[in-house]
Amino acid sequence: MKEGSHHMTLHSVRQAGVVAATLVLCLVALASAPPVHAQDKMTAQTLIDRQMILDQITRYYYNFGKVERQDETSFYAEDGELILGTRSYKGREGIKQAYNRTPATPPAGAAAAAGAAPAAGAPAAAAPPRERLAFNVAIENPLIIVRGDTATSQVIFTEYRQEKAGEPMKFTTQGKEYATWVKVKGQWLYKTRQIASGSNPPAGWKD
Repeated sequence: MKEGSHHMTLHSVRQAGVVAATLVLCLVALASAPPVHAQDKMTAQTLIDRQMILDQITRYYYNFGKVERQDETSFYAEDGELILGTRSYKGREGIKQAYNRTPATPPAGAAAAAGAAPAAGAPAAAAPPRERLAFNVAIENPLIIVRGDTATSQVIFTEYRQEKAGEPMKFTTQGKEYATWVKVKGQWLYKTRQIASGSNPPAGWKD
């Protein structure tokens, strides 16, 4: 055997050994990784349901600030619940009361999370101001987990308001929404919707 061929053979053996070692390490890593839960498996229907829930959340937040708003309770199941800080509003009639309350302070999210006034979750239907000012709510980082006809979601919401007409929007508050969902006659509706101002989920929360 020529010297060049001998070196080539040794080189090939070394390469094969490296590849084999790499495969073994990958298999060990996969074996030690936490198992994927059944509810985390993606199917075409799961992706459709996740998008439907995200659309509902988006429509819900776009509803704030509109002159002609969709009835907020239509986003909730008949036995749905809205939780703002320490206050809980159950059923569509109870939730309707939350939206009709006069806010104690203008900033929505922070006040609601503190248990004071309703917020990004429930701006009150107070007497219209003389001058209509812009009010926007942005949502981001949606985490939606679907389990058949039920689901959970988390989103971060950020509120922006105008102090005077024509002025740029100003950041006013930020918080997180934790929600559970139920699919009713093909439509996803809030089962529970809870607003929190901090980073930690509410007590008892499960994804």
